[in-house]
Amino acid sequence: MHAWEKQGMENVFPGFSDFASLDEIGPIVLSHGEGIYVVDVDGKRYLDANSGLWNNVAGFNHQGIIDALCAQAQRFPGYHSFFGRVADVTVELSQRLIALSPFEDGKVYYTNSGSEANDTMVKMLWMINRAKGEPGRRKIITRQNAYHGVTVATSSMTAKPYNAEFGLPLPGFLHADCPHFWRNGLPGESEDAFTARMARNLEDLIEREGPETIAGMFAEPVQGAGGVIPPSKGYFQAIRPILRKYGIPLIADEVICGFGRLGAMWGSDVYGIEPDAIIASKCITAGYYPMGAVILGKGLSDALMEASDRFGEFPHGFTASGSPLGSAVALKALDVIENEGLIDNVRALTPHFQERLQRFNDRPHAGETRGIGFMGAIEIVADKVTKTPFDSKIGISERIANKAIQNGLICRPLGASVVLAPPFIMTRAEMDEMFDLLEKTFDAVFAEIRA
Repeated sequence: MHAWEKQGMENVFPGFSDFASLDEIGPIVLSHGEGIYVVDVDGKRYLDANSGLWNNVAGFNHQGIIDALCAQAQRFPGYHSFFGRVADVTVELSQRLIALSPFEDGKVYYTNSGSEANDTMVKMLWMINRAKGEPGRRKIITRQNAYHGVTVATSSMTAKPYNAEFGLPLPGFLHADCPHFWRNGLPGESEDAFTARMARNLEDLIEREGPETIAGMFAEPVQGAGGVIPPSKGYFQAIRPILRKYGIPLIADEVICGFGRLGAMWGSDVYGIEPDAIIASKCITAGYYPMGAVILGKGLSDALMEASDRFGEFPHGFTASGSPLGSAVALKALDVIENEGLIDNVRALTPHFQERLQRFNDRPHAGETRGIGFMGAIEIVADKVTKTPFDSKIGISERIANKAIQNGLICRPLGASVVLAPPFIMTRAEMDEMFDLLEKTFDAVFAEIRA
């Protein structure tokens, strides 16, 4: 093992890492990036098919974003947003985000991550309801297989089995059905009937818990870390009237989908979600600076201002919220995405991306290929007819991801799925390289399994 890898094993505690794989093959210690590729300390290049962690959409060495970061560092690198003091670039970014949002008016609250933004939104809802004389409205609805973060509150919102290791979820965090038709549809059930059932079950949950106890519902347009799960047809149109009927705000978690991943500025636009607030992060700075944002529509913004006026302030914040450095980077990243052809490239190459993805349907162990825009997943099964997964001891998706690394491709294992979410700057030739490497990887892995 190289000295860098050895030191990494000894001194770095990695998150969401398979320790058995690390013990066997060691970590990858990276030194720099070149476009859509990252390079390790030994000089080996890897095509990063996951944009880092969904976020490095402009590649790893975009000179314009780097220049914007450096220029702001020279002028005014760091400050807070407490006590009514805020950097000029943060004001400019807030105006830009409201203009890009589905809201005609509203306000933006800054955090350092999507987890913090979702956590902050929960506290905002709780404060609003106390001020309205409804302190019992505290329960939060999310969905099975959702991912909303890793703080204590957002881990409780994240309906993944691993959170049981922390003794979570906390009481009051409710998990509705996952609208994954392929996996959760009943025998003979049409997709329309499935969507109607999802809506009925949600209303049953609300009535069972008591509408007067529910503060809000959070939903990703496409469930990203759940394995790239688009909603069933008409899902948001079915649940939106139910939430309005009971006065429950709908918060769109756009941490992954926002700023172009689906070929539109927001996943909410693609699916007609009509949210009351948007949670943003990741692509907001193209991965060049940690930042998250709560974008409040006018209704929630006014309600939070009224609640804060009653108390005298909004008693919540982070030291680096609305950092001038982060704000300058975000302004440039949004300009690059919107005006330098990145979102246009996603739209132009989406048909080819999805066509290459669908080719995996011909393989015996590809149970479902699914995706939209520049995100896709292949769910691996032992039996396509019964949709039976491989024994978890095989670790099939981890095995595929590890073999891909050997082939110079970084893809992500998520449950029984292999996920792709490439940078927005990817060319057609690079896209073909990515899929060719993944096909080569599948051939090798399943040849080993058959043997």
